Amino acid sequence: MILDKLYNLITADMAMDLGTANTLIHVRGMGIVLNEPSVVVISKKTGKLMAIGAEAKAMYGKTPDEYQAIRPMKDGVIADFDSTRKMIAYFISRSQPHRFKLKPRIVIGVPSGITQVEKKAVIDSAMAAGVRQVSLIEEPMAAAIGTKMPVGDSVGNLIVDIGGGTTEVAIISMYATAYGESIRVAGDELDEAIVRYMRQKRNLDIGIFEGERIKMTIGTAFPLEEKLPPMKTYGRDVVSGLPVTVMVADDEVREAMEEPVRAIVESTRRAMEKTTPEFSQDISNRGIVLAGGGALLKGLGARLKKELGVPVYRSKDPLTAICRGAGIVLEDWKRFRRVTIN
Repeated sequence: MILDKLYNLITADMAMDLGTANTLIHVRGMGIVLNEPSVVVISKKTGKLMAIGAEAKAMYGKTPDEYQAIRPMKDGVIADFDSTRKMIAYFISRSQPHRFKLKPRIVIGVPSGITQVEKKAVIDSAMAAGVRQVSLIEEPMAAAIGTKMPVGDSVGNLIVDIGGGTTEVAIISMYATAYGESIRVAGDELDEAIVRYMRQKRNLDIGIFEGERIKMTIGTAFPLEEKLPPMKTYGRDVVSGLPVTVMVADDEVREAMEEPVRAIVESTRRAMEKTTPEFSQDISNRGIVLAGGGALLKGLGARLKKELGVPVYRSKDPLTAICRGAGIVLEDWKRFRRVTIN
């Protein structure tokens, strides 16, 4: 106990949302202090880290041959161990507020469908990055806590967390997951669907982040009352190989994203079909809560409400819900340590 108090004076424990698209860090007593894209640029010759976060994302697809831009997380789990370790170490170093930096404890959000091998990779990466103790929490649980859902009550709380690499659908009650499903269809798949559509239907090659920009600007999961104006998109003509600018309409983007959106809707439907009558009644009364960056997709709530017949609400600031929830667990460890999975 005395040693823990001493550590608290000279280090700062953290909570991390190690996401496919973005990494967020909450520092005990300070809140969220870091929100950066999960992208790194390394030298192919030396392996040295050249850029990270927003700076690295700006270089994606634009680096010379001697450098490589990497997204070290894929489908919510580690795809490149060494790059992930370097990225975590850099973000932790940036987030430590104390002059004399000792190894912090950390709570990390992970997909509910994570395997033991993937779980070990997350723990090993964090330990190699300079952490003294790692606790893991499933992302839907963290998102539910961050959204202030009553996870300790004996009621059914249905959370749909749509991240960059995975969509997590869970029914949570009494600090435990009564039903959970993790599908590797989420924000990245929506972006990739737009990229494929533009190539197949418009003979236009666009980058993955241009696909993301289109999704965020005019992407819809359900027709809106007022049609969104077309937007300019930039790419390379497949036939001529020359750079071109074309106008894209919202109904084209909706058509492009239909398959991954349908997968998210069906995953949510399965949760409602496979639960108990009592939980089903709770969900009918309380509704569904959306979290994660995918919750910002226009019309998604309306689509779910129409197809499933229950109210749908979007978390306040859905992009930070997991990190906020992991931070709450860190700050109130005595109450919430039971929700960690290791």
